[in-house]
Amino acid sequence: MFTLIELPYAKDALAPVISAQTLEFHHGKHLQGYVDNLNKLIAGTPFETLPLEEIVKQATGGMFNNAGQILNHNLYFTQFAPKPAVPAGKVVDQIVKQWGSVDAFKDEFVAKGVSLFGSGWVWLSAQEDGSLVITQEAGASNPVTKGLKPLLTFDVWEHAYYLDYQNRRAAHLAELWKIVDWKVVEERYKNKK
Repeated sequence: MFTLIELPYAKDALAPVISAQTLEFHHGKHLQGYVDNLNKLIAGTPFETLPLEEIVKQATGGMFNNAGQILNHNLYFTQFAPKPAVPAGKVVDQIVKQWGSVDAFKDEFVAKGVSLFGSGWVWLSAQEDGSLVITQEAGASNPVTKGLKPLLTFDVWEHAYYLDYQNRRAAHLAELWKIVDWKVVEERYKNKK
């Protein structure tokens, strides 16, 4: 059975980018709901013993949606820090190689998040050869279903930002760069296989 991940920081530590109130609802209620629902759905099935990523790769319907949202949120919440490491390392070298600069990458990433219709996620993922790709994933989808290794994600479901930014999705996404811990992104890139 799955449990709610503990945040690696205090609930007010990411303010003003993400408020304590938003974290309370987003982590404490939304994510907890996905965990509770998935545990009910997998009870007594072959999925009960599978790792979360495997459930996302194999499941459909409600089981996929809840498992996907848990995986997505786990990656999302653990990539932030109140005093994050600055962009550095092999992943940043690859970003510069492909986009020309970190700023050009950030601009495209935010643009993909803003242009995603409805609810979903924007992802930076690694391919097997180490090259990077930005994808838009609707609903609960995750790049692992496409054989990619997720490195960085921004949640564009309204519950992720509405209390703090109302309908200003672009402003929210631009602010998230202030709390991205590039050390975490680099570790994910190093462990891309």
